[in-house]
Amino acid sequence: MTQLPHVLKRIRLNLARSKEFPSGSDEHGYEFVAPLDADGHIDVELWRKYREHCGVRRFWDGEDDEFGRLVHKPGGVEHARWVFDYDETAEDDDEAGYRFGNHAFRHGEYVSIRGEDGHMHTFQVVSVEPAT
Repeated sequence: MTQLPHVLKRIRLNLARSKEFPSGSDEHGYEFVAPLDADGHIDVELWRKYREHCGVRRFWDGEDDEFGRLVHKPGGVEHARWVFDYDETAEDDDEAGYRFGNHAFRHGEYVSIRGEDGHMHTFQVVSVEPAT
């Protein structure tokens, strides 16, 4: 079995409280692998080095799981963005993390993702563990 670099972390995001889900939901969310620095931020340089290991699984109750990649889209510091890409040939399947580059991925923190339907959803980081 191949040992992944220690900087790669498996991050699980569960849907946070919302009007539709007043208690949040552990049946709606994402699990993805990303290189994190000591402060819990995604490290772009390490992502470039290990991008083939940076996958994502979208799980949504009542739907089949979707599998894709964590991708850093160009555009400079302010305009660059992190997306979950499920099909390299499609332009409209990306789900964009809102300011993922600025967020620390630590247990209990909140992040937002704009789904392919265009709606923004808030998620809570429920675990950050070594990727194996």
